[in-house]
Amino acid sequence: MKRILVIRLSALGDVAILVPVLKHRAAVCPDCLFLVAAPPLLAPLFHGVDNIQFVGTPKASPRELFRTLSAYRPDCVADMHWVNRTIGMDFLFRLHGVPVSRIHKRNHRGKPSWKRYDEVFDRLGLPSSAKLEAESRCYLAPKPLSAIQAVIGIAPFAQHRGKIWPEPNIKQLLALLGHRQDVRVLLFGSKAESSTLETWALPYDNIQSVAGKLSFKQELDQIAQLDVMVSMDSANMHFASCLGIPVVSIWGATHPQSGFYGWRQHPSWAVGLEMDCRPCSKYGKKPCQFGDYRCLTGIAAQQVYDRVLQVVGFS
Repeated sequence: MKRILVIRLSALGDVAILVPVLKHRAAVCPDCLFLVAAPPLLAPLFHGVDNIQFVGTPKASPRELFRTLSAYRPDCVADMHWVNRTIGMDFLFRLHGVPVSRIHKRNHRGKPSWKRYDEVFDRLGLPSSAKLEAESRCYLAPKPLSAIQAVIGIAPFAQHRGKIWPEPNIKQLLALLGHRQDVRVLLFGSKAESSTLETWALPYDNIQSVAGKLSFKQELDQIAQLDVMVSMDSANMHFASCLGIPVVSIWGATHPQSGFYGWRQHPSWAVGLEMDCRPCSKYGKKPCQFGDYRCLTGIAAQQVYDRVLQVVGFS
């Protein structure tokens, strides 16, 4: 069995984008074993695929990383990360006669990340999946409501300030949803964010925070039961996308057309303002040139609320 080392050391959302690509490749290459060097936390996203195996991702020098991963005896390497650590490691693999293909990060002109991942496998000469391309053009359909209440998830945080909808706007959305009898809201976040989310949920009987209370697998199980997720341009958008859940996503400094939109999410579900200054950042790291993040503060809670109701079929 051919052993293919697939490397994406971080971040969580970028690994999640890899999920549909790797599952399709595994299906058309049953004689290949895909060894995934990625955060072990995300292994549940790949469950059910026999020829995908997670391996270690030590925080180490390129030489130490090479020593660790070469122990799995890969026949070729798919570098989906291409940072300094993996560049040095790639060189060592090539030096030992192992073919390496890497992602092209520059001049991709908004090409979706999943497509750039898929092209790495093409350059290794692996059979491609026609179903992947077809599926990418088939947008998710809202789930038919099967209960009296629609279950709405909200993941209000992201890694960078340029991606985070301001607290007053989020609280206004919670107030609009918190007075409805026909919805139940679950707030998602990290353990560090749990106290904030508990405070936000406190005034409402139908809003509950699950932050810091669940394992990652349990959190995915909760997301899979949602009717819609409200998320920033963050990992939670990609987790929900992997599970086939519609996402109303909120965009500020970044833009869906930069290549990082959720898998199979309908373009109309992305909420953002048309402004001359955006997108100003590919990853949301750059500080706002005006200092007020008007691309985010200007997104009204009512606009997001209306979009959520539209997706769940209440409008």
